[in-house]
Amino acid sequence: MKFIVSSSNLLKKLQVLGGVINSSNTIPILDNFLFDLDGTKLEITSSDLETTMISSIKVDSTSKGVATIPSKLLLDTLKTFPDQPLTFSFSENNTIEISSNHGKYALAYSDGKDFPKTINLDNPSSTKISSNVLSKAINSTIFASGNDDLRPVMSGVFFQFSTENLTFVATDAHKLVKYTRTDLKASNLAEFIMPKKPLNLIKNFIDDDYEVTIEYNNSNAKFELNDLTLICRLIDGQYPNYEAVIPNENPNLLEIDKSQLLSSLKRVSIFSNKTTYQVKLKIAGAELNISAEDIDFSNKAEERLTCVYNGEDIEIGFNSRFLIEMLNNLDSDVITLEMSLPNRAGILKPNDGYSEYENLIMLVMPVMLNK
Repeated sequence: MKFIVSSSNLLKKLQVLGGVINSSNTIPILDNFLFDLDGTKLEITSSDLETTMISSIKVDSTSKGVATIPSKLLLDTLKTFPDQPLTFSFSENNTIEISSNHGKYALAYSDGKDFPKTINLDNPSSTKISSNVLSKAINSTIFASGNDDLRPVMSGVFFQFSTENLTFVATDAHKLVKYTRTDLKASNLAEFIMPKKPLNLIKNFIDDDYEVTIEYNNSNAKFELNDLTLICRLIDGQYPNYEAVIPNENPNLLEIDKSQLLSSLKRVSIFSNKTTYQVKLKIAGAELNISAEDIDFSNKAEERLTCVYNGEDIEIGFNSRFLIEMLNNLDSDVITLEMSLPNRAGILKPNDGYSEYENLIMLVMPVMLNK
């Protein structure tokens, strides 16, 4: 088994695939890349058993063979080379010799037959989506997903496909994001929960606009992205009824410049209690008063902003970290904060920056104000 490949092309490919590999694996062979050579096509696979990524690269070869190569050693070696052709020669004694313009390097490889087999999806449903839409859906929601091992269903993003629209939801019980596309539809109703790790890998890989095919059944999902295939196990469980926590009656509407509000929250929150990160929003007329206080250390801050407000005077408390995180993920110059009562959730919506086919709402739970 022997092939010649560009060092930079191979490195670029392996860096994407390397994102799947865990720093510590229970099965040692998962520390390796699987190389499957068939003439001029080299297929490379990485896996952590939950998520598998497969991609291929053109090489100069006439041979066939399968082997696994230590990922860290190979990546560390490739990073040191300028762009040049490398020759990989696999010998019978489980050693690979890599020949470059500068010298030769030998490393051990393992038999590819021991690498876990890639899952085949049985009777999957299928939906096609633009890569840019998928990237926007992931970016808009993934930050709101939880990290609680006791509630695994909340640690991913809920994909809800129907014949009318595609909806993506994430929540950690303190904040919730719902992103809907009405210009995209599925052939039939489907709901599944995607783990965060594969979504982050997909998000980081997308750098152009192309069609993505998503196949899914009850236990797994498969994403076909350009020359990359990602297969992952879905999170098992029933997603909470998120619609029930979104308040419909929100008569108090605050409209304000996003960057102005974000800057003010960042400054004021420095003075907040480092356990609650509480900031108080006091709205009366066209004035928004943002304040924070840390009684234990006698720290206090207050700022006044002008805004457009329709509704009754209100005082409401929020965790400043949640508000800042949401505003950072809202691609809009002006935002609207909808409220009803100080003990009911507030809803953030963009006023611009999104098309007529997009609907984005961000919900944040209030915190009790210190009287």
